[in-house]
Amino acid sequence: MCQLLGMNCNVPTDIVFSFTGFAMRGGHTDTHHDGWGIAFFEGAGVRYFVDHQAAVASPVAELIKRFPIKSTNVIAHIRKATQGQVALENCHPFVRELWGRYWVFAHNGDLKQFAPVLDGAFRPVGSTDSELAFCYLLQQLRRRFGDSAPALPALREALAELAAEIATHGVFNMMLSNGSALFAHCATTLCYVVRQHPFNTAQLSDEDVSVDFAQLTTPDDRVAVIVTQPLTTNERWTEFLPGELKVFVDGLPLP
Repeated sequence: MCQLLGMNCNVPTDIVFSFTGFAMRGGHTDTHHDGWGIAFFEGAGVRYFVDHQAAVASPVAELIKRFPIKSTNVIAHIRKATQGQVALENCHPFVRELWGRYWVFAHNGDLKQFAPVLDGAFRPVGSTDSELAFCYLLQQLRRRFGDSAPALPALREALAELAAEIATHGVFNMMLSNGSALFAHCATTLCYVVRQHPFNTAQLSDEDVSVDFAQLTTPDDRVAVIVTQPLTTNERWTEFLPGELKVFVDGLPLP
């Protein structure tokens, strides 16, 4: 299956360190070689890169590792195809507009006999079960709340219900963000770490690279990194419970 990476912060932060290790799983330390993508929120906009090549060999991935784009919400994905051919339109994350904001979505898993009726406002361009699930999520949110975005507690409750519904069709690990919060639903495996003062040195598990975050941050900075499998060997990662939906705001999971 695919792998997911998310970052949620209280100040704009680059994801170069985490993405460097994550990209190695796209054809080097793991077999996820069917494309990759990453999306960065910047204000009301989204900077968005996808490639159908393996992340380990992609010139675009090299650009991301060398160009420190700063963002408070980032979602990345490396693909091991289960449904849909290896093509650019099937690369995650996917982006759509709802309530005057961009939404970014990525999925790890495989959904069986999942064929919801879509009313036309949101339709998939590619042929993946993932993009279909994203369109269905947004359609149901629009039906439930109309033309105005709900408060975060109501949105969280609705997403938990919809994720549980979709998960009855198979594995549904997913990440979703509207630029102000990052929602992560675990079906099988997800974990996270919060980096905050006092910062320490972190060592990647997929590459011989370490970073002393104390040299790159201020005492007020806080960063949550959410991923399918831990990226570092010397940090304490917290595992999600199966079926759990967590919401991250300003670098912390909400209670």
